[in-house]
This record gives sequence, structure tokens and C-alpha cells, in this order.
Amino acid sequence: MTMRMGVIGTGSMGKNHARIYAEMGVLAGIYDVNDKAAKEIADKYGIEHHSSVESLLKAVDGVSISTPTNTHHEMALKSISYGTNLLIEKPFTGDVNAAAEICELAEKESLVLSAGMVERFNPVVSEAKKQLDNGRFGELITISSRRVSSMPYRIRDVGVILDLGIHDVDALVYLAGSKAKSVYCVGGSFNGNTFEDHASIVMVLENGKSAHVEVNWLTPMKVRSVYMTCSKMYATIDYMSQMISTSTSRFVGNADAPGFGSPWEFDSRETFLSKEEPLKRELENFMASIKGEARALVSGWDAVEDLKVCHAALRSMRENRVIEI
Repeated sequence: MTMRMGVIGTGSMGKNHARIYAEMGVLAGIYDVNDKAAKEIADKYGIEHHSSVESLLKAVDGVSISTPTNTHHEMALKSISYGTNLLIEKPFTGDVNAAAEICELAEKESLVLSAGMVERFNPVVSEAKKQLDNGRFGELITISSRRVSSMPYRIRDVGVILDLGIHDVDALVYLAGSKAKSVYCVGGSFNGNTFEDHASIVMVLENGKSAHVEVNWLTPMKVRSVYMTCSKMYATIDYMSQMISTSTSRFVGNADAPGFGSPWEFDSRETFLSKEEPLKRELENFMASIKGEARALVSGWDAVEDLKVCHAALRSMRENRVIEI
């Protein structure tokens, strides 16, 4: 089955979707409200740029929606009305009810609906999930993440929680294997922006575990890491280097023996995985789902749960109290 894939929106993420589809030989069309921008991308890859989103939707099997967040709902409804499978970039719609509506309509029309939570497709997340599931790390006790950087001036319609934090909300819940049942969040707008630019989110999960997400646009360097305290070892994953670091210890001496020195033996190891582009893996999964060869790793309903947590975090920050999901 030869796929025909399209991209709606040619901003920074839309350009990456177009590039990867083109590399895989499946890019069939582009649409953007800025016709000149769409034409530039189309000419670069030798494909058609469409003057309307409806024209594009009629010409493709699946589409990536990479427009500003406040247009995701409208673009998704149009895609579903034309029977086109769809992948919606994070934060999906930004609104829980609108997201649920899209999920229900896509199910009714038997369409594939994927959510663009790209870190699920990072090789280090896949490997960490495997090691948690097979027991090598032991039982997960606590899990936390740090996703910090300077302010991205391309973001205008959401704050740091929905722009960055949602990635780790999704990844941590996935790794822990349990939904969040309550959320407490502190944060705010240090620089006086319309939206929050820093937040610390604590989730209590249904399985009794806890998860913590630290996120901000105030740090001069970029950090993208997850930290897991497990019964057999401590593990750190670095999204950017695609490296997993593990640390273990064992008692080797006599605690009552005189003299100096620790009776503990420590072992730390770093494992670098083969570098893979998470977005490419995400789009491969989307197309395999359309073909019926796989299921969407991040479904629309997963995005609904992520949005519930993020909006609970925003409410908790405003009201200074724990919010039940």
C-alpha cells in the first residue's frame, strides 16, 4: 500500500513533518494559510501545495495537523469529515472537551487518530519502559523529570505547562503504567508574560506512586531528563543524548569494623542507544496504524488524559490546592 501523507501548517514542527514524510517518499501535499510558505515547502520537495485544506484532505490518506493550538479542533473536525486519518501535534487541542469530541468522532468514523507526544517514541523511553516491565530496574518507587530551557519566542498561545510539561506528563504516566488521580502544582509567570513560564507539578498516580514534573522557560541551557528511583537501581534517562545511566550499590564490608572507608560498593553504568529521530518513529507508527499493521502508541484518549492533568495543574496553581482528576 503506497501511502499519501499531507501536512497542515508549515511552522517549525510542520516543516519537520514534511521533511520526514518526504524522506520516506510519502509526502503528497501541503497546506498553510500562508500560501507563499506552503509553496516554498512544496517546491522544495516537488509536491503539490493546496489552496484549501479541503483540497488537501481529499488527496491524502493521512494528515499531520501542525497549526497553532487554537486551530487544532477546527482542522481535526475537517479531517474527520473528509474521512482522513489524522495526527494532531501536541498539546492536541488544549481543551479537554474538544479533545474528547475529536476522539469520539474519529472512533465513529473508524479513523486512526494519533497524538503528537513525541517523547513516547524516544528510544530511551522505549528502552526504559522495557526494563521496567521486565523487572530489570525493579519496582518503580518515584519518577521525576526536568524539562527546562530559555523562552521560545515562537510560542504565543499556551504556557510552559501545555507547551513543554505535557510531554513529560505523558512520558511519566506511560513509564509508571498508571493514570494520575490527583495533581498539585506551584508556579507562575516570573517574567510577567500572559502565560506561566515555570511550574512544578506533582502527580499522585492511581497505583499509589508519585511523579514530579519540573518545567520552565527561564533556564539558559536546555535540560531534558527523567530520574527513576527503583527497588533494584537508580536510573536516569537523557532525551537529547539518548543515554540511560544506572547506579547500583551493595554492602560488602562489616559495618562494625574499625577504620575508615565505606562498606558499600557502588557501580554506575552509561548505555548510549543507537540514535533515532523520535518524530520519524512517531510518523512510522502513524502510517503503520493506518495500514492496520500496528496500533497508535499515543491515542487521542491518551492525549485527553494528558490534558486533564495539565489543566488540573493550571487550576491547582491558581487555587493553591490539590485537584482531583
